[in-house]
Amino acid sequence: MGKIELLSPAGDMERLKMAVAYGADAVYLAGTVFGMRAFAGNFSPEELPKAVAFAHSRGVKVHVTVNTMPRNEEAMALPAYLEQLQDAGVDALILADLGAFMQAGKYAPKCARHISTQQSVANYECAAAWHDLGAQRVVLARELSLEEIRTIRQRTPKSLEIETFGHGAMCVSYSGRCLLSNYMTGRDSNRGACAQPCRYQYALMEEKRPGEYFPVFEDEKGTYILNSRDMCMIDHLKDLQEAGVDCIKIEGRAKSAYYAAIVTGAYRHCIDDVSAGREVDPVWRNEVEHVSHRIYSTGFYYGEPGQYTENSRYIREWQVCAIVESCDEKGLALCSLRNKFTQGDTLEAVGPDLRPFGFTAGEMTDLEGVHLTEPRTPQMKFYLPLGVQVPPLTILRRSVDLSAK
Repeated sequence: MGKIELLSPAGDMERLKMAVAYGADAVYLAGTVFGMRAFAGNFSPEELPKAVAFAHSRGVKVHVTVNTMPRNEEAMALPAYLEQLQDAGVDALILADLGAFMQAGKYAPKCARHISTQQSVANYECAAAWHDLGAQRVVLARELSLEEIRTIRQRTPKSLEIETFGHGAMCVSYSGRCLLSNYMTGRDSNRGACAQPCRYQYALMEEKRPGEYFPVFEDEKGTYILNSRDMCMIDHLKDLQEAGVDCIKIEGRAKSAYYAAIVTGAYRHCIDDVSAGREVDPVWRNEVEHVSHRIYSTGFYYGEPGQYTENSRYIREWQVCAIVESCDEKGLALCSLRNKFTQGDTLEAVGPDLRPFGFTAGEMTDLEGVHLTEPRTPQMKFYLPLGVQVPPLTILRRSVDLSAK
């Protein structure tokens, strides 16, 4: 059993830097075309080589999603795009369409080819067939149990890597292949523009009573017939490792830089503990509770999860106040404001390899040395005494319940 690779989301350059700083082994991202998250920010042709160079300079690999199902006119543009990705130094391409897969082998032969979960690989014959065609890795369907994953590992070539989703949102459609968004909004979920209609609230209307809506609900706030919990396997990393999983993926290219940092850091430390045979440090495991999330579950890993009929609203109990840009040996930090807070507020700091610690916000100053009790302008720079030196990209946050009511 090798150490599990940690693959983190990078929706844009800020999120990429956070994922790298907080311990990702690899990041996955997209250009402005052919990716399954059209609204994640993504990387322009000018930004992509810089992103790859930044990650490589820190020993982190870059996987690029090319996992939409292209139409004819889109397929014509694919060869030039694949060549562009190879020229940028991309390590691997995440592919779903067979034609795109074959073109990647022709136009980007230096890039490893990974099979996206959009292909719904659910058995060892399918996994082995993709390997025979030249795939280095398969991202398995999210509907598989650990026992099924173990069987796939045992019955496929050892040179084929196995990647599974370990954390993040779950789609109500099989491995994310959904037509509900197309039907309701005209946005193609299989080409990166899903409107997430499975998160909407619904009511029942009888044919002869137009305009009369009968709620289908489990409580007074509405229906949850399509809801899904978020996946969280941080407590079961040893099971994933023993099943032969080579890489776990954190979902969330459309989520915040804070999410990318905190979840990456949590899994980094827990993977390291499990790999070394240590007990998982609970302070890191608890970090996944500090990001916006739905009630957690283990998905299909331990069998059918059943229909969840409770409130599926997001839990948001922490807010980012500022990001540390630099900090001297005396603990005076140069910060960039994200959300307002006031002198005397109780804050918490967490950073790359920095255990969370609480402190009371002291008197701050702006760049000219003028005293502040409350920095107000978004992104403004200011100095804040922390008492100890912390690394750049340390996050300052405060406990505040922002959950939907």
